[in-house]
Amino acid sequence: MLDINLIRKETDKVIQRLNTRGDDYKSFIYKVLELDDKRKEITKKLQTLQEKRNKTSKEIGILMGKYKKGEIGLEVVEEKKKEVEKIKEDIVKLESDLRQVKNELRANLLKIPNLPHESVPIGKDETENKVLYYWGEKKEFPFKPREHWEIGQKLNIFDFDRAAKLSGSRFVIYKAYGALLERALINLMLDIHTKEHGYVEILPPFLVKGEILEGTGQLPKFKDDLYKIEGEDLYLIPTAEVPLTNIYRNEIIDEKYLPIKLTAYTPCFRKEAGSYGKDVKGIIRQHQFNKVELVKIVKPEESYKELESLLKNAEKILQVLNLHYRVVELCTGDLGFSAAKTYDIEVWLPGQGKYREISSCSNCEDFQARRMNLKVKTKDKRKYFPHTLNGSGLAVGRTVVAILEQYQQEDGSVIVPEALRDYMKMDVLQPFEALP
Repeated sequence: MLDINLIRKETDKVIQRLNTRGDDYKSFIYKVLELDDKRKEITKKLQTLQEKRNKTSKEIGILMGKYKKGEIGLEVVEEKKKEVEKIKEDIVKLESDLRQVKNELRANLLKIPNLPHESVPIGKDETENKVLYYWGEKKEFPFKPREHWEIGQKLNIFDFDRAAKLSGSRFVIYKAYGALLERALINLMLDIHTKEHGYVEILPPFLVKGEILEGTGQLPKFKDDLYKIEGEDLYLIPTAEVPLTNIYRNEIIDEKYLPIKLTAYTPCFRKEAGSYGKDVKGIIRQHQFNKVELVKIVKPEESYKELESLLKNAEKILQVLNLHYRVVELCTGDLGFSAAKTYDIEVWLPGQGKYREISSCSNCEDFQARRMNLKVKTKDKRKYFPHTLNGSGLAVGRTVVAILEQYQQEDGSVIVPEALRDYMKMDVLQPFEALP
């Protein structure tokens, strides 16, 4: 969440920068400031009453001494005790009011997205994103390239109909070489990120509590896109970013461990609530998909250098697979809720004739650390909120799509990229005929 002190100190600048996202956040910001003023007012009254209670309690002790000496009557002591009891009742009421205001303040802060970094281009939506550069060349085909779903079904490695029988729409069964290709890609990605890029592999839970999703920014805004376990405070993760970033939630970690670099393979689960009618064919937009995630926890002054490094780490997978792609800088109107700056990697899909996102690499600055109360302690005992970064390294299903479309052959077979041949023990994907 945003720093309330920053909001108070630079109110107009914060509103102006937030509004570049495409909505008007003025009322949100002023509501937050109003609640914070109320919090301060109640806190001040509470402190005054607590001091009065303490002072009056001491006076009772003095009066009791005088009563025992016969200098005053008992009614004087009892009157003072009644005064203390009334103060205590007022304190209880104010403490309740303070909790309510704090909860309301936090609830409003949680609804405000991150401030776009000043280097992010201003734009209304994805049409105004900025293409930075391309890698590799588009492959030329002596035939009309097919789309991945058609290739996969002819190879008998995708089964959409039977998946729908099991789970409904937007699910797929990977069969034989399809399952092998997916598994090989996961292993390749994890091996490169751990052995070459220095990430530590984690296998996190795939179910997390609501407060964990709140920490990374999925709740409360994206509640409708999450799968919740009925009757429990548990959700299926929409991305490994959620458990990885939250591992050190409510902790103070020693600065000597930074930068922390984590990677994980997990399945991911999303309702895709706002995407009905989009990408209905194939595996571009599924309710369940596999992804290898990259997460960094870093010093604030190093976070933008680390973002460039994170981007290069994700790109390396596509380069090893020799898949043509481009890198795009997102404009303010297309920026994710928790991100201050984001690069998208978009891979070329010749069957579709378009570039599609395969990784988003984002710097969230201290936005997530504040939400999850993650702090770092320096040698001189100073504490600060670190910056968190995340990126797909990569979305596995979409990498399968890119391989099928970029490496397809006229006879319906698919060449296996050289980097995967040791994992798969084959050079070419041919139709699998041992299963119906």
